[in-house]
Amino acid sequence: MSLIENILKKVVLEEAVISKKDMLSSSVFKIQLKSDAIKNSEFKPGYFLRLGIGIGNDNLTLKDKVRSYSVWNINKAEGTLDLAIATESKGIGSQWVVDAKVGDFVYFKWKKGNFLLNDNADSYLMIGDLSALSHLYIINRNLPDNKQVESLIYSENTNDLFADSDGSKPFNFHSLKQNSTKEILNLVKNIIPKMKGDKMVYIAGDSRVCVALNQYFRKELNWNTKHINIKPFWNPEKKGLE
Repeated sequence: MSLIENILKKVVLEEAVISKKDMLSSSVFKIQLKSDAIKNSEFKPGYFLRLGIGIGNDNLTLKDKVRSYSVWNINKAEGTLDLAIATESKGIGSQWVVDAKVGDFVYFKWKKGNFLLNDNADSYLMIGDLSALSHLYIINRNLPDNKQVESLIYSENTNDLFADSDGSKPFNFHSLKQNSTKEILNLVKNIIPKMKGDKMVYIAGDSRVCVALNQYFRKELNWNTKHINIKPFWNPEKKGLE
């Protein structure tokens, strides 16, 4: 283990243990982490976790040792949080979650970002693929009950789209291939007229879809940029895109 990794472990990152591991679907694992540091954390729905999945692995470059994951659920009283990690990409993180075992220690750091809960609108539209599902779940779960929520969650295999942590399935699932921008736009155009009052959209997942939909909401619908929340989680032509 390098000097930099030792500094990361002892100074920069918090330590947690994998307390549970479950398979949610054929390509998604649920990992629960437990740590006293979680009990004292300042958390807002939409935070990410930077996870040092490759600390101690000399075969990885430093940039490949850390991956960011959406926090799906948190229980500060018990000091636990849940992550839903998909293995579709077959990347470093995918291999890590397949091999991970209950009792393994991991190292983490909070990443706040801007893709956070915002309850200032009257109606919301959630758009995303499998990689974004847990993130959109926690945003939706923490919106006040009087908010209108529409949704467009897609995957080529809808059996991979898992239920929320409370067992509910509040979103509309669609069977679509990656980067089905035209089909997604057609569905969005049917949803928008149903939305009432001040409107807000959350778009996450495939960066190509995020770019196309951002253009549509900004330039065709002329929505206020403060009401358009975008987070590209991955791109098939890039490695390690959060």
